[in-house]
Amino acid sequence: MLLCRVSPVYQMLARWGRRSQQGGLLLSRAVSCTSSRLRAASSGEGNAQPADPASTQALYRDTVLLPQTEFPMKLAGQKLVERELQIQQECGFADLYSWQRERKAKKEFCLHDGPPYANGDPHVGHALNKILKDIRNRFEVLRGRQVHYIPGWDCHGLPIELKALGELGTSGLSPLEIRQKAREFAEGAIARQKAAFQRWGVMANWEQCYYTFDGAYEAAQLKLFQEMHNKGLVYQDYKPVFWSPSSRTALAEAELEYNPEHVSRAIYATFPLATLPPKIASENGLENVSVLIWTTQPWTIPANQAVCYMPNAQYSVVKRADTSQLLLLAAERTASLAALLGTELQTVATFTGLQLEGGICKHPTIPDKQIPLLPANHVTMGKGTGLVHTAPAHGMDDYSVASQFDLPVECMVDEDGKFTELAGPELQNLSVFTEGTQRVISTLQESGALVLEEQCVHSYPYDWRTKQPVVIRPSKQWFINTASLKHKAKEALQKVRVLPESARGSLLAMLDRRTYWCISRQRSWGVPIPVFYHKETGEPLINTYTVSHIAKLFKEKGSDCWWELPIEALLPPEVLKKSKAGPVSDYVRGDDVLDIWFDSGASWAAVLEDMEEEPKEPESRLSWLPGSLRKPLVPESDPRADVYVEGKDQLGGWFQSSLLTSVAVRNKAPFKSLVVHGFAISEKGEKMSKSLGNVVDPDEVINGTKDGSLAAYGADVLRWWVAESNVFSEVQIGPSVLNSARDSISKLRNTLRFLLGNLQGFDPRQHAVDPKEMYYIDQYMLHMLREYSMKVTDAYSEFDAGRVIRILQAFITRELSSFYFSIIKDRLYCSPEDSLGRRSCQTALEEILDGVTRSVAPILPHLAEEVYLHAPGHDEADTLFKSGWIKSSSVWRRPGLEEAVEGACAIRDSFLSSIPGKNAGQYDLTIAIEAGLLFELMESLQEEPSSTSSQLAELMMAARVNLTSELPRDLPPGALLSQGTFLINLEGGVIREESPYSIAVTPTSAARCPRCRRYTSESTDCLCPRCQNVVSHAG
Repeated sequence: MLLCRVSPVYQMLARWGRRSQQGGLLLSRAVSCTSSRLRAASSGEGNAQPADPASTQALYRDTVLLPQTEFPMKLAGQKLVERELQIQQECGFADLYSWQRERKAKKEFCLHDGPPYANGDPHVGHALNKILKDIRNRFEVLRGRQVHYIPGWDCHGLPIELKALGELGTSGLSPLEIRQKAREFAEGAIARQKAAFQRWGVMANWEQCYYTFDGAYEAAQLKLFQEMHNKGLVYQDYKPVFWSPSSRTALAEAELEYNPEHVSRAIYATFPLATLPPKIASENGLENVSVLIWTTQPWTIPANQAVCYMPNAQYSVVKRADTSQLLLLAAERTASLAALLGTELQTVATFTGLQLEGGICKHPTIPDKQIPLLPANHVTMGKGTGLVHTAPAHGMDDYSVASQFDLPVECMVDEDGKFTELAGPELQNLSVFTEGTQRVISTLQESGALVLEEQCVHSYPYDWRTKQPVVIRPSKQWFINTASLKHKAKEALQKVRVLPESARGSLLAMLDRRTYWCISRQRSWGVPIPVFYHKETGEPLINTYTVSHIAKLFKEKGSDCWWELPIEALLPPEVLKKSKAGPVSDYVRGDDVLDIWFDSGASWAAVLEDMEEEPKEPESRLSWLPGSLRKPLVPESDPRADVYVEGKDQLGGWFQSSLLTSVAVRNKAPFKSLVVHGFAISEKGEKMSKSLGNVVDPDEVINGTKDGSLAAYGADVLRWWVAESNVFSEVQIGPSVLNSARDSISKLRNTLRFLLGNLQGFDPRQHAVDPKEMYYIDQYMLHMLREYSMKVTDAYSEFDAGRVIRILQAFITRELSSFYFSIIKDRLYCSPEDSLGRRSCQTALEEILDGVTRSVAPILPHLAEEVYLHAPGHDEADTLFKSGWIKSSSVWRRPGLEEAVEGACAIRDSFLSSIPGKNAGQYDLTIAIEAGLLFELMESLQEEPSSTSSQLAELMMAARVNLTSELPRDLPPGALLSQGTFLINLEGGVIREESPYSIAVTPTSAARCPRCRRYTSESTDCLCPRCQNVVSHAG
């Protein structure tokens, strides 16, 4: 007798309903169990009477195991912010770094932190950099490595000094007063940045960071300086440097910004030939020839010492049609110059550059001064005349020519960018950029030397902080001889992996451009160069003994002692004696400080390496760290970081200064790999600027704006933005990008919630099914999870979190939502709670939940830990980040499993394609396969010739599946027929078989079951056999 006609059913259903009163949360794709017509036994009659549809619908719904979880579907606004802070507290975010440092690990991973500048509030550039690093660090912690990551700050330098002093300037302040204000400003910036980094979920021991103004750090820096000085790599010289009149200090290449829109007053001017080059003196018609030059810096003309030519180029003497003036210029520049002058230039004579040797010109603004024509390799033909005005005091290439030919280097420009007395009374005290340039042009015009003036828009170096143009002027400075280090640096880079590889070329090009590195700065806020000068001779006193003593003082007292202590303490008798120097009264301490790029470039020596001077106490180098952190941060045999991760602006900055200093003393790079990321820009692709109103504040991203114009997204959205972006190019951020990130996390959250809801009552420690006993489709999903985990692991290892997200989203959309979840809902909701089929499914779901959660944890640590709090199978005190990486097993890769399921999927695709837009559950499917491998594989999914409940029927989502070797001849006239083939590839290609199949699709004659809603009942009044069995055993 059918179950629907048995009177005890009502009581059993009622008992089930009482046990499931809490109900469940049904996701959008879940099966909704309703019935159109139900029968139940009357309490007083033996005949069945129609039951109330609403009550019977609720009754059957209570027998269905719908998802149940307390994990919220959505968190937004202040609730989201509060929940993230709660997660950080409950899950020990603050203690995670110390915990993993103390655990035993076979491998170590060192990401050396490039110190951000302590001169302002945290911004999205910080977020991009710090979160990118944290994603990798958290990944390494999860997979069992001991991570070494000590956050640091770059604390010295002009920008901090300028901001600290504000409008006060340095007037009337002593160096110590300036330093005190700068230190206070830097400490405030550090505190704000540190708090932000913690809020973003960045893992570190925030009580133990490194600071370049720390005495121990400064001491390590001086020891590095000492080693380089001992090797002859550090020297003092008088040569041209980039000089910022607005800052009144020398600058290194890395402290420059090039303004592509700079406008110069370019001129063409003549230098009359006083003596013809001997090799062309016999030529006729060359009387009164003038050399024609072009320059964008007319103010340098008074400092001219030569005119340079390209030896192998062709040069011509041309005659102007309008004035008959004879001009000497490069032959290939004649046509463009004729167009510019608006006159014909008739060629009088042509010869090679080598024939110009020995020519002498008259200086156009200084009477009686004569200058030579000289060969030079830096002359180009792209612009100008092919003849280059050369002022050794105001150009790097010009200085090289002066060194080669022993020309004088006369500086006519002072520290404020004004002409000195040497330039003459008419120019003295005039700014070279304004009145000085005008005066020089006027002088040239008055002397008849000015041929043409034009506006030239070109790239020009600016001070990176004041945003004002710089000049090149000679100054007595301290330098590092980078020319002698370039070859070693390039060799070291060959062993370094660079991501992206295209950045390697930029790094090498910047190395090539740097012939020397000016490391002295004329400021107060920095590490003093430990040098003393003889009062009478000006000779520097600097050696191993003096530097070692100063380094020891800095370690004990900090570098303020350079100004605080009397010179007798800085140069004690024993140091003077070892130095074979005169009495201390003969010396004064130097005023210059070290370039901040040398500060930060020495970080590998201060943080990564044990100094050779202290072999018995490896931790003493890091005495400013706690005991648990003092051990070498990387193995002593190879004190290099696994990776440096910074923006592309550091190719000529920290990357280069770190490389050069390490190669100088160790002959190797301080890093095994470099990761170079782009800059954060607005959604429109613009550089962020307050004036444009497109600045995105990471604090407002997390907490929202006070006026409500920007919602509170939380820290995980900020982290998702970093991860999802192509960080190797410019990274856009704005409302649209953030909304997209929020929506993506919301979709992921719902998927995780679906998984959690269907694991209600499941504990893998008790209920997990052995993989060999699991349903094939469940085993197949474990196989897919293993493939997924390997892809994700590879992507994280490549610093490609964007690929992680793409793999994650594809796995969720394709493998889970569109495939697996749609197939298993019937088994999950309607099978007996403790049945093998349901437990098999839950075993797979738990592994999927665990794998997906762990895979996204480095990117979304707050969400991952929140999920873990609700996930089954672990103690309440456990946290995800202390429990390891994705736990995939090689057992999940079973021979034949993949082929069986994917073969079935190929047939399923043919089936679904034949009924587009229709409900597959309303059709019977007949599958005909000739005897062979494919048939055997399908038999593993369905042993019976015909079934409504086999694994094959579940996978096809059909009402019934018939498996046969050939299609029956008596198919109904309306049957839909289709054919296909599936290539079986087993044993790595050893077994290959192209297997054809045919299918027939017919509408099912079965009725829809009022409980599971599958078309497997004998009539609409009755439960299907499966549901009859479930309900009858529910008591």
